[in-house]
Amino acid sequence: MMYMHYCKRCHRVHMLNGHKQFCPKCQSSIAELKLSYMDYVSMNEAQRTSFCTCCSDEDQLKRLSTTYRMYKYSKWYKELQRQLAQPAIHSYTAAERNPMENVVSIF
Repeated sequence: MMYMHYCKRCHRVHMLNGHKQFCPKCQSSIAELKLSYMDYVSMNEAQRTSFCTCCSDEDQLKRLSTTYRMYKYSKWYKELQRQLAQPAIHSYTAAERNPMENVVSIF
């Protein structure tokens, strides 16, 4: 799915697939816009220029942007969490107990 983003450094609106966090041109952080892809492509050139001008104003950009809250469910986030949380296995035996009572803990 296509999502609209605005880069404050480049002063550009980008149509990007997915919920991106960095500008493809300058690698600066970008704001995801509430505007749908279909609404943007239906604008004429003057409307797009006016919209971009509105986005360059910090207060208006806050009203025009949204926060993607489902990133925790995205593939890249899950993969990052999987890599960071490799399980540690701790095992020990109790010498004074029956061998069947050995304990293995996985964290």
